[in-house]
Amino acid sequence: MNDLAPTERFSDRVADYVRYRPDYPPALLRWLQDEHGVDAGWKVADIGAGTGISSRLFLDAGHEVVAVEPNAAMRQAALEWLGGNPRFAAVDGRAEATGLDDAAVDLVSAAQAFHWFDQDAVKPEWRRILRRHADGKPGLVAVYWNSRRLAGTAFLEGYERLLLDHGLDYSSVSERYGDDAHMRRWFGAGFRGMARFPHGQRLDLDALRGRLLSSSYAPRAGHPRHAPMLAALEDLFARTAVDGRVDFDYDTRIFVGVPE
Repeated sequence: MNDLAPTERFSDRVADYVRYRPDYPPALLRWLQDEHGVDAGWKVADIGAGTGISSRLFLDAGHEVVAVEPNAAMRQAALEWLGGNPRFAAVDGRAEATGLDDAAVDLVSAAQAFHWFDQDAVKPEWRRILRRHADGKPGLVAVYWNSRRLAGTAFLEGYERLLLDHGLDYSSVSERYGDDAHMRRWFGAGFRGMARFPHGQRLDLDALRGRLLSSSYAPRAGHPRHAPMLAALEDLFARTAVDGRVDFDYDTRIFVGVPE
């Protein structure tokens, strides 16, 4: 088991997280713009921003972004990567207690970290920090993450088996991700829409190893499962790679609205 608190689970994985975690598809941002009227003038609170992968998506589109991240090592990595941008700031805060002012932002962004939050406690906090626009309507909450495909290729199916065999608490972590029906219920009457986009990475063996080790349920060096896990990964790669790469495929899902 991995007994670390959610805010500390990635402290010793920051380097791998920065280098090997996937970003998010540009189509996600275009959908927010075209379907929900989000534009570069909207200030974004990126909650559980980690090393800044999700923040970078909005910075590149011209937004002002404040990253809210309680893990000091991850927050520092985000500052080192994005701190040179005058539209970026990072604060020490939690999803349930951001420390931001009332009506401070137009869009709350919650990416991969959403499944670690207290999903009841965040609702009043996120409504508090959203400002109302000139038309009287509040800003929006966008919740999104990359869902790794579990089947469809020999690699994807083998990787899922590897995690089940060698992961520390893989099953309990994977069960924290909500399905579409759960997310609709979470937003309630404030649900505005959802979308799904294909996404992926093409990884060589070193990158695949780093991608695995960035996961909180992967045993670290010194753990009895660590060496067998890496041996199984190398065997899987040898059996399934094409031209020295494997396709690590995702579906990126996004849900938008204002939670009740």
